[in-house]
Amino acid sequence: MLRAKTQLISHSLKGKWYSTVAKSAEYKLTCGLEIHTQLNTVNKLFSASTNNPFESISHPNLNTSYFDIALPGTQPILNYEAVLFALKLALSMKSNVNLNSQFDRKHYFYGDQPQGYQITQHYHPFSTGGYLTLSKEFDSIKDTEKKINIIQLQIEQDTARSLHVHQSPLNKTSGEDILIDFNRSNVPLIELVTEPDFHDTLQIKAFIKKYQNLVRQLKISTGDLEAGSIRIDVNVSVNEHPRVELKNLPNTSSIIAAIDYEYQRQMQVLKDGRIEEDAHVETRAWDGTKTTVLRSKESAMDYRYMADPELPLITLDNDVLEEVAKTLSKSADEYIKDLMSEPYHLSMKDAKILTIQNEFNDLYNNEELRQYYVDTFKSYTKDSTASSKIVISWILHELLGNLKKLDIPLKLLSDNLLPPNKLANLLTLIHTKVISNANAKQLLFHILDEFKTSRCVKLEEIDFMTLVKKYDLQTTNNIDYASLEEGCNKILSEIKKPTMIEDIKSGKKKNSIKYLVGLGMRKYQGKIEAQEIETMFKKILHIK
Repeated sequence: MLRAKTQLISHSLKGKWYSTVAKSAEYKLTCGLEIHTQLNTVNKLFSASTNNPFESISHPNLNTSYFDIALPGTQPILNYEAVLFALKLALSMKSNVNLNSQFDRKHYFYGDQPQGYQITQHYHPFSTGGYLTLSKEFDSIKDTEKKINIIQLQIEQDTARSLHVHQSPLNKTSGEDILIDFNRSNVPLIELVTEPDFHDTLQIKAFIKKYQNLVRQLKISTGDLEAGSIRIDVNVSVNEHPRVELKNLPNTSSIIAAIDYEYQRQMQVLKDGRIEEDAHVETRAWDGTKTTVLRSKESAMDYRYMADPELPLITLDNDVLEEVAKTLSKSADEYIKDLMSEPYHLSMKDAKILTIQNEFNDLYNNEELRQYYVDTFKSYTKDSTASSKIVISWILHELLGNLKKLDIPLKLLSDNLLPPNKLANLLTLIHTKVISNANAKQLLFHILDEFKTSRCVKLEEIDFMTLVKKYDLQTTNNIDYASLEEGCNKILSEIKKPTMIEDIKSGKKKNSIKYLVGLGMRKYQGKIEAQEIETMFKKILHIK
């Protein structure tokens, strides 16, 4: 477990390693990122194999072709869906698309690369330049605004996956085997290289999060760092110390911890005057507690790059760029600004929930959730002058909560099963006090549960007012306050912990009054508003 605070403290505690790091004004941190993003195309980059690298867990080497395992005589055939995905990302980041980009061979020998080279783009990459802008308002960085510039974006093939195992099926001894799974071989990647524009770890965390959301919004990748859909290498330098490339960084917390460690290590080298003996670019791995040397950093000469003779140039027309640009939606920041403005006035937290896609949104995507909210909002506010906060509250907490509990995708509702105007109708009944908030929650869960069980319920035909009457859920309009006071006194007399009442009256545990309100709601079956019951308890207990 790694934590970053204000001073350097490194020690072991119950088997966990803690690091708290302070940056010195005298020693400037400079970082650049190399981000490899797996594209979720249907097929692999240069073959017709199914693109599903995560099938490796249960079915290694299932999705492979002759080309993926480099059988002699096989040739690559470019999958243009990967080109389309790269084009969407390049245009979204204002990158300059190369109308004639080229594939090159990067030569190295390792078990996970059976060809003896990787097909990538070195001399003429897919695009150059571009940027992502971070801000204090939306990304919680220190600067008001920070532009992170992009050096280039290139298309390349992924390698196979190496599995280090003891006592494998091929080796019954205690020795280690390296097994190769080719499901990941030839999966399409986009490698994005940034300028060394990062000078603190807040900027790096913000950029990673923003980039993940962008590829998810574009629907070109799952953007999952932990599962390996995105893999990030970090180049770190402090003052004039030679650049160090950090690898084996499985998640954001590891990335930040490794940078913090490397910052302190390089700073100590500079303080000790060891810059001459350590003056070479190297690659280091992160083992969870420290960085260790893997090798001296290879140069372009080491890889012996050459143009791939079996692949033609990727040639694009400006018309293609213009047509793809038309399909791109607003940026996440623009959506958030819209939702925080007139007429919605959402908090930034709620606006981000409707906008920022993540790997846990398994029942909905943000585009349909945002549209469902907007349509419900418009339908509700058309006939009501009441506060519209109820709309976002019900969608995020009640509706999504029930959908997750019942495992019902939002798409089933938005496709006219429970259209936005129907939900708006229920919210109007709450506002006009036809039904209490508590009973409305129970009613919504009941009809969703019935739909999940029988699938013969047509939610679009439901009339909530009819159901309210059918189940006798109407709120009592003419409250008999004398009878209500008597009922509340009876509840108090049955409380088995008298100290609770004293704590409520003294203000020591004033939130415990919600417990009393809950008992009252149960007694009156939700037909009396919670506010009325709370007011009566406060009157009895002489609480202001």
